[in-house]
Amino acid sequence: MNRRYYTDSYTSVFTARVVEATTLEGRPAAVLDETFFYPTSGGQPHDTGLLGGMPVLEVRIRESDGAVLHRLEGTLSEGPVQGIIDWSRRLDHMQQHTGQHILSAAFAKVAEAPTIGFHLGEEYVSIDLGVRELDEIRATEAEELANAVVRTDLQVRTWFPSPDELARIPLRKAPDVEGDLRVVAIGEFDYSACGGTHVARTGEVGPIKLLRTERLSRGVRVSFLAGDRARADYARKHAIVRSLAGSLTCAPEEVADAVARLESTLQESRRETAFWRGAALDSEAAEMMSRAETSGAVRVVVAAFEERAADALRELALKVTEREGLIVLLGTTGAKTQLVFARSENVARDLKPLLDAALAELGGGRGGGARVVQGGAGPVARARLHAALQSARTLLGAG
Repeated sequence: MNRRYYTDSYTSVFTARVVEATTLEGRPAAVLDETFFYPTSGGQPHDTGLLGGMPVLEVRIRESDGAVLHRLEGTLSEGPVQGIIDWSRRLDHMQQHTGQHILSAAFAKVAEAPTIGFHLGEEYVSIDLGVRELDEIRATEAEELANAVVRTDLQVRTWFPSPDELARIPLRKAPDVEGDLRVVAIGEFDYSACGGTHVARTGEVGPIKLLRTERLSRGVRVSFLAGDRARADYARKHAIVRSLAGSLTCAPEEVADAVARLESTLQESRRETAFWRGAALDSEAAEMMSRAETSGAVRVVVAAFEERAADALRELALKVTEREGLIVLLGTTGAKTQLVFARSENVARDLKPLLDAALAELGGGRGGGARVVQGGAGPVARARLHAALQSARTLLGAG
């Protein structure tokens, strides 16, 4: 098979012959006498498009003989066929892949960081660098150098050199394959062995923008965007900044300062809210303790609430039992009935049996704990909740 994409990345409409109708993973597939469809390989995803009017779902190299399989939505017979490549996807992959070569060479030059991995994903592209760490200064220098190469608009050449010529080419990375080797040269800036599709000049790559870096066990992963992806990312982020500027009533360049002021105000509001919430709990706890009933050596508080958060109920129980000699039996109705039983530190009574009995009376449920035990059951009326709490109070007195 003649893989035409090796020498021509720009043809998107072509004619060929189906020389084999087969299947791939249960779907129809076709082998052509020659193809411009790029198969998944070398970190670059496959092309998509139409073949004989049938959507091309996947393009893959058959391991047994190296044939390029085009997995299709429908069956094609042997004979002439027209292929139409999804050009927007092809161009995107060309921009990202050539951008990766430029950026990898830039990292090798400014940070002595070799590329040991490459992935061209649907949303972003990543390269793995074989270094323990990468500081922000070096990352910025590499990005600036890569974009300078784009602006210079160097020629991108792809060819299969002879063995003698290959021996004289300063490849960035020694090849790990045997046989004919395809070389991608970016001016004299970089020479790499690669079988992917690339633009003809670096100016077509467009802007290259780093997104983030993260440490891996084997090195550092750098995620980036190039070309139309980078422009779309800028447009999205610019729209977000403009929206924020409108909401904060400031200029776009003042958004960061406005958000910082807003965060400061929010923190102060949270501190003030926490203060007044604590004061309200203190007042509520004091009022509940004033209504506590004596039961032997302890005083008991029983209260049923409506639509109160379980966390707030627990906080109230802990506030009441800060004093010695107290047991609180609290519950709240809602989408789920919540029970919170608590005791003071100096009270040795096990509250788990009381909780289990109350939950059983409410129709079942589970719970547990030590000084504070809590659990939940299905929704019930407040009167039924109050009755269950009183039953627990009676069981407490009987114990």
